[in-house]
Amino acid sequence: MRHVSATDLSSFLAIARHRSFRRAADELGCTPSALSHALRQLEERLDLRLVNRTTRSVALTEAGERLFARISPAFRDIDDALDDLNSLRGAISGRLRINTARSSAGLVLLPVVTRFLARHPGVQVEIVVDNALIDTVLEGYDAGVRFGEIIAKDMIAVPLGPRQRTAIVASPAFFETHPRPLVPEQLKNLPCIGLRFASGRLYAWEFERGGVELSVEVEGPLILDDTDLIVEAALAGAGIGFAFEDQVKDLVQAGRLIRVLEDWCPYYSGFYLYYPSRRQMPATLRAFIDFVQSERVA
Repeated sequence: MRHVSATDLSSFLAIARHRSFRRAADELGCTPSALSHALRQLEERLDLRLVNRTTRSVALTEAGERLFARISPAFRDIDDALDDLNSLRGAISGRLRINTARSSAGLVLLPVVTRFLARHPGVQVEIVVDNALIDTVLEGYDAGVRFGEIIAKDMIAVPLGPRQRTAIVASPAFFETHPRPLVPEQLKNLPCIGLRFASGRLYAWEFERGGVELSVEVEGPLILDDTDLIVEAALAGAGIGFAFEDQVKDLVQAGRLIRVLEDWCPYYSGFYLYYPSRRQMPATLRAFIDFVQSERVA
């Protein structure tokens, strides 16, 4: 096997993370054709195909998956070690990649990141919205944001923002032709806007009052995979929607949405920033975690 350089492997890692030559080229500051040529040279040196390419998709072969899994931690350690030198300059700089679900992106993450960047102008933060629960380490993210209940036990989690409460809403026009539900079970007889998780599972709406917990499998003419879209659909009169309280409070106050079953809507622990335990935490991530914790104390 001929010599393989760190540059060759870095190019492969970018392709493997993005599953796209164009996005990988954007990250590395080169052209997709140059990146494709570099990959072909690497495959020739290894005498193995690492990536299956079509005009529409990029997928790793078994050899590519194995190489990606083995070298990703090593390159991450190198990046962390270099990033850690930022602390010696007296100012935090570097890049931070965070994966988050769409609901947490707008509700809690983006406001915190905006304030963090105002304090550390040398930092670049990339927020990638993905409702699927992915392996943030394998995909090259520094951290993720999700509800505390679904975070893997081997991750370190820090509370991000306040507790979250659900809200059941519909438009005034909708309730002109449909009765308002007084108990959760009555939702079964009303058109509701379904919420499907990235896993494919259709969410059964959860309720709690006085220690009594209920889950209701709702039905209706519309199913969406995003609570922001559900709010928009509810505003348009498509049915009763499920969202978070902070997403709809201004719309409820303005009379554009009507909230029902409020006394049945439970609180959840809220969103958490989570990250792996590492020997050398990147200085940028350490600064962001400290900032998140300082805001909670304040």
